[in-house]
Amino acid sequence: MSEHHNGCCSDPNHHHDVPLDTASLDLPKPADASRRSFLQGSLASSAAAAAALGGLGTSSLALAKTEMKRSTISHYSIPATADTVHWGYFSKSLKPLVEVQSGDFVTIETLTHHANDDNARMVKGDPGAESVYFWDKTKKGVNRRGAGPMDASLFGRGAGEGLGVHICTGPIAVTGAEEGDILEVRILDVKPRPSANPEFKGKSFGSNAAAWWGFHFNDLIEEPKKREVITIYEIDASGERDWAKALYNFRWTPQTDPFGVVHKIIDYPGVPVDHSTIKENWGVLKNVRVPIRPHFGVMGLAPKEADMVDSIPPSYTGGNIDNWRIGKGATLYYPVSVPGGLFSVGDPHASQGDSELCGTAIECSLTGTFQLILHKKATLAGTPLEKLGFPLLETQTDFLVHGFSYPNYLADLGAKAQSEIYGKSSVDLALKDAFRKMRHFLMTTQGLTEDEAVSLMSVAVDFGVTQVVDGNWGVHAIVKKNIFVGDSA
Repeated sequence: MSEHHNGCCSDPNHHHDVPLDTASLDLPKPADASRRSFLQGSLASSAAAAAALGGLGTSSLALAKTEMKRSTISHYSIPATADTVHWGYFSKSLKPLVEVQSGDFVTIETLTHHANDDNARMVKGDPGAESVYFWDKTKKGVNRRGAGPMDASLFGRGAGEGLGVHICTGPIAVTGAEEGDILEVRILDVKPRPSANPEFKGKSFGSNAAAWWGFHFNDLIEEPKKREVITIYEIDASGERDWAKALYNFRWTPQTDPFGVVHKIIDYPGVPVDHSTIKENWGVLKNVRVPIRPHFGVMGLAPKEADMVDSIPPSYTGGNIDNWRIGKGATLYYPVSVPGGLFSVGDPHASQGDSELCGTAIECSLTGTFQLILHKKATLAGTPLEKLGFPLLETQTDFLVHGFSYPNYLADLGAKAQSEIYGKSSVDLALKDAFRKMRHFLMTTQGLTEDEAVSLMSVAVDFGVTQVVDGNWGVHAIVKKNIFVGDSA
């Protein structure tokens, strides 16, 4: 594939067997120099990867070691194409693209579902993106976009009805994963996907939508008050410049898709924006540099409660958590709900603030390298992961728990959960869930009494609003690792 794909093979089952060594990981040496430096750099950047070689399962959580009787591990490369993505939903019925063993590495391309806001910058010339976004009068490259009916009988928007919007690459099955296990996902590297259009060589781009689902939308003060505004940002594809700059913005105008459906608002993902119908306002956000913190808004496993699950509300198996800390160097622990786990990743972001207030982040296509490690239920007794029932995030300095208005909204709200969740969420409920999860975390991992945990949460734990735009609102709780000093104090 071309250089902008970071050398990923077009065959999603393509992989390299890599010798397992307790001192270093000898990655394959592709002929393409840019790919070689990308892959080698990704592993060199992660102390966790090196630690894993001596015995999978070791971490700062002091987990029980997972036995690995293997002489090699594998590194898979999965491109983002119309054949490797599922758009707008999770499903326990999806056929895995590949099945990996615990400890294997996977490099995964992800595409933003907002790339057609500026096709010239984010789609044109990119074979993978072009295959996903293809749409003419007769067909779409990816027809289903959302968890709704294929015949668009609810709203007439299109197949899937846009009830779920994120382009997810996957799923990936992990051999032996079953309900009650924990999947550890280590994010070893994250890179922006360069524009394939020669006119924009060396640059990446992203889109921010201040849209009708944003927290701000019913509290605007300037006219017209009911407006949706797209802002296009530029990012340095090399990663040398650690900030983004706004290029221009425009107000959404009714867009007619290739099937002839008019979209008066942003109600269906991937609708191509005809720039002859909008006014580009250049020079916005002058003298502002937005810090880059690339991360994945959607990352997680398939839930067991329903077959087709809207990708927007997050839940106990992860999904659309939208926490900017889920980037390079972070580790996520997910409870497995279905055989194989079925791991998918998408909704890539160049940057986002806590709350994602206006509706989106800087939605920007990224490529990530991950290590997947399975912890079997039988090995979890007496470890911090025993009975873990929510996505737990670990960074180099912090532990984070994610609270939601409804911890498992699919089970909590019953048969109509996927529609009712959008009208029932609140920050109060999410804060209560985050409190309960952090209390559980402190009592089980640090051996604190409830009284000790409650006091510590008030004086040393930071609670923040993760997002208020994903149906199932989120609050995260952060505790610093360095406050736990053992017996030395």
